[in-house]
Amino acid sequence: MGKAYGLIEITGVVAAMDALDKMCKAASVTLSTWERKLGGRLVTIIVEGDVADCRAAVAAALDDPIRNVASHGVIANPHEEIVKLVNLSASRWKKTGGEEKDERYLQEV
Repeated sequence: MGKAYGLIEITGVVAAMDALDKMCKAASVTLSTWERKLGGRLVTIIVEGDVADCRAAVAAALDDPIRNVASHGVIANPHEEIVKLVNLSASRWKKTGGEEKDERYLQEV
């Protein structure tokens, strides 16, 4: 099977991190990007992997009945425009993410 994206939209950053942990443990997927909207009350997580792995990861995120998943989906063999959109989101995340902060901290120390 080819490249795919697994997406979940969930309420709350803590619930999103818990769901991401379950997704990564349930299948061989990696975090592509994530977006926070409404001050972190709505979080979209996008993981990448094989189609079967993305389906298993999304299913694992949906397993907990307490978690409030607003929406979910799997995109198998995404169109190049979808890939561009995910890459754009990932580039914004990486620019403001921990990697640059860690490098600046190490340079200051």
